[in-house]
Order: sequence, then structure tokens, then C-alpha cells
Amino acid sequence: MNSKLKTKASRLPFVLVNMAMTADGKIATANRAVSSFTSVRDHEHLLALRATADAVMAGARTVDSAPINLGPGPAKFRRQRLKRGLAEFNLRVIVSRSGSVNPGAKVFRHRFSPILILTTRRANKGRLKRLQALADGVKICGRREINFSAALRWLRKQWRVKRLLCEGGGELNGALFRAGLVDELHLTICPKVFGGRHAPTVADGNGFSRLANTEPFQFKSMRRVKGELFTVLTRG
Repeated sequence: MNSKLKTKASRLPFVLVNMAMTADGKIATANRAVSSFTSVRDHEHLLALRATADAVMAGARTVDSAPINLGPGPAKFRRQRLKRGLAEFNLRVIVSRSGSVNPGAKVFRHRFSPILILTTRRANKGRLKRLQALADGVKICGRREINFSAALRWLRKQWRVKRLLCEGGGELNGALFRAGLVDELHLTICPKVFGGRHAPTVADGNGFSRLANTEPFQFKSMRRVKGELFTVLTRG
């Protein structure tokens, strides 16, 4: 391990991104009406990954638009967590630059583990007050954009998060990639084509303007299960 990675490992969580995409790289249709298009096997894979993480993170749009609670799921996955020496239920982290999180989202109706919200100073006092009533912890991590290095340091120091699983969406993933914070990418490739220039992808946002600025990833494993391809990429 080089000195840069050693320094990161001592201060920040190990970050995994888990996503499913179509053959043309989309994670939902352009109107976001179709966002769940994978098999039962892929959902099991998602829960198996959650069973390895101290915390699961998602963007506000993902939490608002999907009926998810970011929890560990059935008892067998909670037992896996306990065997690994983890808490039975993982922490849950929601990211919203403006603090516009839907208080009626499903995640807030299930109080089995702490919910943390990362936001910025774009969130006004009214929104901050609502967030503080919803969550167990609210952290302002920047003026207009999330400073993810600072946010992850806070998660490691204050909440002892050593392994963080990010489940999108594309804007959140893109920000983590641009910050050089993603250690491992789990990517399920499905035999579908959505098309559409406005359909979300695995990593949205501003992207990289120069190839030299990107961090190389390499394939660690690749496995075909029926019609889906399960791949794991690690930062090279």
C-alpha cells in the first residue's frame, strides 16, 4: 500500500459504491419512472454488501423516490453482521446539499438504527430544524457543495464508520469519484438498453474534464449469473 492510501486508510472509511446499470450505462429511465430493473439475485447481492458495512449512504433523491430504508434486511443478513463483529443494524446516511429531504420518506418510518444527514449551508434555518427533528445527527459539510473528505472524516471519528457503502444516485457517486474517495465499485450489468441523453448514469455531475485527472480502476472479479454480469473493480 502506498503512502497516500495508508494516510487515507487511517482517517477515512473504506468506500464501496454498489450500482446496477443497463448495457448502455443507465441506472434509470430518463423520467426515472423505471429504477428497479434487476433480478432477485442482484437484490441479494445488495443486502450481502450491506452486511459488511458500518454505514449505508444514499442521496436524498434516491431516498425520496424509492421505498427503501437502507437497513440490513432479513434476519440472515443481520446474523452475518453479528458474526463479523458489527452491530446488528447499520447506520444510515442521507446526503442533501440543500437539506430538501422528504420527511415522509420510508427511511424515516423505520427507527431501528441512527439516521445521519450530510448537508451544506445552502440549507436554511427552517430546513435545518426539520432535519434535526428527523435525524439523529446533522452535519454541515461545506458552503454550497458537500466536502466529502470532511464528511467522511466526521463519520470515521464521531460514528466509527470504517466501511461505508454508497448506493447512489449518480450525482452522489460522481462527487465521490471526483474527490478520489471510492475504493471499490460493485457493478451489476443488466441486458437492457434504456437510452436517453438525460437518463441518469452511475456517475453524473460535472465529471472529469481531463483523462489525467481520473483515477484508474481495475477489474478484480467478474461473474455471470444467468442474464446479469456481476463485476467488482478496485482503485488501481
